[in-house]
Amino acid sequence: MAPMTEADSRTVTPKSAAPRSAPDTDASAGMPWHGVAHYENFPVASWLVPSAMRPAVTALYRFARYADDVADEGEHPAGDRLAELDRLEHALDEPAPRHPLVAPLMPHLAAQPQARDECRALLSAFRQDVSVTRHADFAALQDYCSRSAAPVGRLMLGLFGCRREALLAPSDAICTALQLINFLQDMAIDWTRGRLYIALDELSDAGLSEDDIDRAVRAGRADAPLRRLVASQARRCAALLEAGAPMVSQVPWRLGLELRGVLAGGRCILEKLARDGYDPFARRPRIRASDVPTLLRLAFSPARL
Repeated sequence: MAPMTEADSRTVTPKSAAPRSAPDTDASAGMPWHGVAHYENFPVASWLVPSAMRPAVTALYRFARYADDVADEGEHPAGDRLAELDRLEHALDEPAPRHPLVAPLMPHLAAQPQARDECRALLSAFRQDVSVTRHADFAALQDYCSRSAAPVGRLMLGLFGCRREALLAPSDAICTALQLINFLQDMAIDWTRGRLYIALDELSDAGLSEDDIDRAVRAGRADAPLRRLVASQARRCAALLEAGAPMVSQVPWRLGLELRGVLAGGRCILEKLARDGYDPFARRPRIRASDVPTLLRLAFSPARL
């Protein structure tokens, strides 16, 4: 499933704007972290989502998006960020929460026994974002993705009434792939914000150090060894994405079509990254309106491994 929080939390078009087919009002209006601008690679609450379900999808999106902004955006001190994340979590347990980002969730949380735990997992990852800027190994990155991305896919499965054990692993794989693809897109941006989402042991094994990342950011291009590392990271993303691809035929048809769009988005970014020589420092790959024919082709491609 598309991680609604991870599509691209740091750039150009309104992240706080309502998704397509969503109500015009935004419960985060007036909140301390409202109004941050963002670009979304992947569809949220599109016409493919049944109309009766769109309020739930929109409420989950806004909750996750706002919490992500609390962790990442603005100049607020860490203590204020953690206090607001705590406030969100406490509201999840209130019978009539007053927090404007949690109150709209309550009917949907009540209908899904696991939903509160998945929202807590998201908040756990966002708390980590406040203080953790490096990851020792890929296992640490996977753990982060299991809390920052995978819960969204599981929540979507629950909303569509198809949360089955057999679908959890492929859903997690797609969500993790999209999160990792976003990290590759945003390597330069993250570096300027003091963050690095390449496992430190893999950086070292490639004969590289953080100094190489810094040089690439300053030069606006990556040297060959760093591009080779990015290529290996991209291949892992592709493998994860395709590991989850078969689930498109195992879920309700509307969700299957939405998933095809999600897979196409991930594949498109990876194709752009490859075409640019695996150098996201020289050109940040992103999806544009002109990519619609490519997205349609990739949406209905067979598994690519």
